[in-house]
Amino acid sequence: ECGAQAPKWEGRCTQCSQWNTLVGLPNSPRPRHGTSLLTPDPASAQELSQIAVGDVPRTLTHSKELNRVLGGGIVPGSLILMAGDPGIGKSTILLQTCSHLADQGQQVLYVSGEESPQQVKLRAERLSISGQALLFLAETEIDEVIRSLDSINPSLVVVDSIQTMESQYMPSAPGTVAQVRECTRRLIQWTKQRGTPMFLAGHVTKDGSVAGPRVLEHMVDVVLYLEGDTLSPYRILRAAKNRFGSTNEVGIFAMDSQGMRDVDDPSTIFLSRKDDPIPGSTVIATQEGTRPLLAEVQALTTHTIFTQPRRTANGTDFQRLVLIAAVITKRLNVPLGNQDIIINIAGGLHLNEPAADLGIALAIISSFRNVPCDPSTVVIGEVGLGGEVRPVPQLERRLNEIHRLGFKKAVIPASQRLERHDSQLELVTVASIGEAVRKMLPKIKPYKNSKGLPANSELETEGSSGCFVQ
Repeated sequence: ECGAQAPKWEGRCTQCSQWNTLVGLPNSPRPRHGTSLLTPDPASAQELSQIAVGDVPRTLTHSKELNRVLGGGIVPGSLILMAGDPGIGKSTILLQTCSHLADQGQQVLYVSGEESPQQVKLRAERLSISGQALLFLAETEIDEVIRSLDSINPSLVVVDSIQTMESQYMPSAPGTVAQVRECTRRLIQWTKQRGTPMFLAGHVTKDGSVAGPRVLEHMVDVVLYLEGDTLSPYRILRAAKNRFGSTNEVGIFAMDSQGMRDVDDPSTIFLSRKDDPIPGSTVIATQEGTRPLLAEVQALTTHTIFTQPRRTANGTDFQRLVLIAAVITKRLNVPLGNQDIIINIAGGLHLNEPAADLGIALAIISSFRNVPCDPSTVVIGEVGLGGEVRPVPQLERRLNEIHRLGFKKAVIPASQRLERHDSQLELVTVASIGEAVRKMLPKIKPYKNSKGLPANSELETEGSSGCFVQ
């Protein structure tokens, strides 16, 4: 799991605390192959200021979305690991990338340890790929693969998948910790010495992590995850590690009979415009790297039948949902202690930034009081523990995307400073979550407190209890 070594078998690893992850291997010396990965003379040290670095041209692929996630294209000599569930589209997008570069006159080698040449040919015909200048090799022995790479000297290499490769110097079976680590080391050595980029396809485990040792992700330069529901045509490509670019970028694809194609306007797949507004639904503007995306937040509150109310978060952080529910209960005096709360981000998008807090909070209150929000309004803001609405980064880009998609109004933090805003959007500034509820859900009003208790909520006036009625 973590690459640690022990002199004897143990049930639990002392380094990563994982159970049943130690595998016994004979302690036999293995021959060294080649020299250092980066320099022909590993003993010579250079001053960093004296190292000459020129402009490294990146190789552009057929997909703008893939280029975006990679940081602008494929860097020469980089080793890229693409992981995903079976059938998610890893082999499809890699084969399309190989075909595009082969059509440009580059020598491309596709190595497969899982499929026969006939199976790959059938996929190529389905994708309308001619296969000219695209070489195919069905091999699992890493030494034979290295010999083929030396003789062909391709411009791009794809290995599908790394878990099927094996080395004759390792007595363990393919896919084990030692085999995956040794085969990856050999491929890294060849890639760095030749300056040829290489894609590795990898399987994932049940928890969504890359199968094999954890050190595999540390050895490669880029780790990409292809996510999505197999029943949905849309796929999301994320970078979990990128030595040549940002890890905040995402790529949106649509998979059909012709393969993986880019989604030009990804915000539209996460939104569902309705003529009749539905309670518990708000639109938020999130930022994925340099790309603003609009998404729909759906909330459902229902009286619980259990002693402990349940909180379910699909597409957002569970702890963030618990925090927002606690702020609503404390600052707005909304009784959520006996309510099950379910949050869903439409379209399969996963939100990690706090700018969606205010939209989630308004969706919960809207569902709890059965009052719909304005469907032409987008909500932006982070919610603090005191109920205040905090500023968010890159607000101008979010507002431009909101205006481009035809929305009329945007709720933004009152403390946010706008350097320039030229669109015709109506901006509604709010300083607290209570003010946002008053402006976005005007039908919700406090009722009079029969006991005459003092106000203890932002939405309460004197003599009201803070519980809301429509």
